Amino acid sequence: MLQMLKILFLKTFAKYASKWVVLLVDLILLCISFVLAYLIRFDYLSNLDYNQLFRQIPIIITVGVFSFLVVGSYKGIVRHTTLRDAFTIFTALTIFTAVLEFFNILNSIFDLAVNMVIPKSIVIINYLLANLMLIISRFVFKFFFALISSKELLISNALIYGAGASGRITYEVLNRDKKNTLQVLGFIDDDKNKINKQIDRTKIYKPTKIDGKFIAINNIKVLIISIQHINSDRLLEIINHYSDLGINVKIVPPIEDWINGDLQVNQIKDFTIDDLLKRPIIQIDNPILKEDLKDKVILVTGAAGSIGSEICRQIAKHPYRNLILVDQAESPLYDLQQEFIQAGIKNFTAIVANLRDAHRMEHIFNKYKPQRVFHAAAYKHVPLMEENPYEAVKVNVFGTRILADLAIAHQIEKFVMISSDKAVNPTNVMGATKRAAEIYISSLFNTGKTKFITTRFGNVLGSNGSVIPLFKKQIAAGGPLTLTHKDITRYFMTIPEACGLVLEAGTMGEGGEIFIFDMGRSVKIITLAKRMIKLSGLSYPDDIDIIYTGLRPGEKLYEELLANEENMLPTHHKKIMIAKVTDLDTQKSKEAIIALCDLSEYSDVNSIVAKLKEIVPEYISQNSTFERLDAI
Repeated sequence: MLQMLKILFLKTFAKYASKWVVLLVDLILLCISFVLAYLIRFDYLSNLDYNQLFRQIPIIITVGVFSFLVVGSYKGIVRHTTLRDAFTIFTALTIFTAVLEFFNILNSIFDLAVNMVIPKSIVIINYLLANLMLIISRFVFKFFFALISSKELLISNALIYGAGASGRITYEVLNRDKKNTLQVLGFIDDDKNKINKQIDRTKIYKPTKIDGKFIAINNIKVLIISIQHINSDRLLEIINHYSDLGINVKIVPPIEDWINGDLQVNQIKDFTIDDLLKRPIIQIDNPILKEDLKDKVILVTGAAGSIGSEICRQIAKHPYRNLILVDQAESPLYDLQQEFIQAGIKNFTAIVANLRDAHRMEHIFNKYKPQRVFHAAAYKHVPLMEENPYEAVKVNVFGTRILADLAIAHQIEKFVMISSDKAVNPTNVMGATKRAAEIYISSLFNTGKTKFITTRFGNVLGSNGSVIPLFKKQIAAGGPLTLTHKDITRYFMTIPEACGLVLEAGTMGEGGEIFIFDMGRSVKIITLAKRMIKLSGLSYPDDIDIIYTGLRPGEKLYEELLANEENMLPTHHKKIMIAKVTDLDTQKSKEAIIALCDLSEYSDVNSIVAKLKEIVPEYISQNSTFERLDAI
């Protein structure tokens, strides 16, 4: 019954508590403060002139209505009262007091009515009392509304790690959102200068203060990490400590991900392994990029893939003329098309096409006349390509050759190819085909007007077929997690970072470069697996075990971004380098690649891989049936 009455009260209050009700309450409080001013001035009841008081009440109401209407102090939403609302009330009451004094001056000059003159002492006392009563009433109503509203929700006590600007904004956002179910009981900060101080009466604690006893006494359920720049090792340390205390850890996203520069409550999300792997975002601020893409027709192959689609999204933010999305995967391309339509993106064309079909690609080039090509289409799964060398060659090498030749024939301004770190000292067919494609692109340097540029990436978070989605599925299924080797390591980067580099390369490249990316330290996959188990609220090996399946065909323990013979040259961005590759006999390499592309699907796979090894001498197979070809 009590619960129903609370709900009824909230609905009634929301419906009828209009600005006019607020105005009425303000006038009542103003009258009460005026009466109190008389009681204080005339020693309560002993010397009080009731007739004079009651004659002056209408004046108070009239001037009060005038002052509140002029300033609009009654228009604020009471449950969202801020210091700005308090200042508005102060302004209204200042005008009110000034009008009363003006009335007193006129009354004394023209001798209108002696009983209507309000003593100056009453005016001053009333001014102070009215300010106090009206401002306090606003915050009291706000407090009780929040109290009643919160009882309809399941409230969880929370702490915010970080008492800096991001932490304060997080606190304000949580308090402002009426649907928020988190009550912040305190801040945690490593800065000794902040410890034991308060933010809006909320205390800042040192990390060592928050132990199991503190958590139990205060019934803390959630920790929100709100630090914009934090070392991943320190982040992991915080996660491990508070997870062991049984607290659900959430994280505030980077400022650049806030909606229109403002943090929203729904952006404060549960901590995931993706957050742990994110390094400080490499900012690429090239004002030339916007001008470089302005009024251009841009073609993106593999447009529906994880990298290709993000390239398209980032290009869509610039003033291009037409964006051509090419992919042979119908369903993902349809999804991207619908995403663009829903987002109101115009001037784009989605085309289902196979880049191995030279006639089809030539038709597209003739019809749309692209000026920029971003080539993201590729077969990339190592074990599958080890079993299907012909397909790997046809897509990664032959498809690239078709596009590159068309680029020259149509005098494309710039051609940017996305390669892979697996192309460096390759140990598998996939990596070797990407290196062969790099070599073919390099062989076309200075052939025509087209500037050919290559970019190399490591693994990207969230890409199709990467290890993280696989681990997530295995954890959801109850395990075990499958790992090929306990010592295997990989580099990781975010998809937006990778695609930002692609666009940057397309701008800064003058042709013939291979751009590589400072990806920080490589990550041991076993460490990654254990972290994911822990972040899922489980323990290793009690809840979920890890089993080793052995290296897959063509797989190596660690990836490289540079070949042994290559050196790095700096660019204008300290995190982006150019790989200075060894000189090649371009004509010989080009002829060998053409011969490779001409091999039939009926050709012996050993002949295909042998030809590939001839083109890429550093290609040494590992854990593969093709190892025997290295001994020949």
